[in-house]
Amino acid sequence: MFEHLPPTLLWASAGIVLLLILSTLIIAVLTHRYPDKNFGELRARLLSWWVMATVFILAMLVNKVLSLFLLGFTSFLAFKEYLSLIPTRRADHRVLFWAYLSIPIQYYWVSIAWYGVFIIFIPVYMFLLLPLRMVLIGETQGFLKSAGTLHWGLMVTVFSLSHAAYLLVLPEPVNPQAGSAGLLLFLVFLTEFNDVAQYIWGKLLGRHKIIPKVSPNKTWEGFLGGLLTTTLLAVVIAPWLTPLTMQEAIFAGSVVIATAGFFGDVSISAIKRDLGIKDSGTLLPGHGGILDRVDSLTYTAPLFFHFVYYLHY
Repeated sequence: MFEHLPPTLLWASAGIVLLLILSTLIIAVLTHRYPDKNFGELRARLLSWWVMATVFILAMLVNKVLSLFLLGFTSFLAFKEYLSLIPTRRADHRVLFWAYLSIPIQYYWVSIAWYGVFIIFIPVYMFLLLPLRMVLIGETQGFLKSAGTLHWGLMVTVFSLSHAAYLLVLPEPVNPQAGSAGLLLFLVFLTEFNDVAQYIWGKLLGRHKIIPKVSPNKTWEGFLGGLLTTTLLAVVIAPWLTPLTMQEAIFAGSVVIATAGFFGDVSISAIKRDLGIKDSGTLLPGHGGILDRVDSLTYTAPLFFHFVYYLHY
């Protein structure tokens, strides 16, 4: 079934599964050894990681088209969740059809690897189309706020995330170690790992808050601990999954993924704090909604894509 896949990609996928198994055992031991402490949140998070890893790895290994569909569907769910949080005008409901239609169109450009249109479709054409449709409706009250809200949502949930999908259609020979799927696995795994590492280091050592008004649980200790751990892991696995050199892997792990992922996380946190909510949804146990899971990826996906694209493609 997987004969066409590079062996390193299969080993990397197996490594992720083993890591999840080890984490499950560690949490079980901690729960037994410290019955007075509550590990419920950690168990819920681990359950969600199992679900996400299983779905993602199977889709990536089985079929590239299925992977693109899964990522496109993730953008759809994220945009839908975003609209459920952001107040919209009644008149905008007739504009939302065109906003939703842009999702399959954007991923179609990805599927045929038409980079020139992919890179400008939402930033340029949807930027012009949505206000045009709003003007034709004739409602001017709240026009600027509504136009900015809709386009920002498309940029974050569709345009940014579609960069992760475009990794799958990059030329395979450039990355003989693991192919295009290896780049996607490297990006998604390290982005999620960085979230986990910053969470754990923050719980263990966190004392000094970074931006308490936006995200009171984010500390310098958690951020720096996650950055160092993610960078080290990036250096270790980059030769197996990417064409990056050691220096490039260090920069990718520390800046493109750890630092950018942090800012993606707190940007979505700023929206939720502005709206007075804790989680963007309840789709994933222990993780809230889709936006809570792709918040870091909204920053790391486009930055990592362009970093790799301009260096090696």
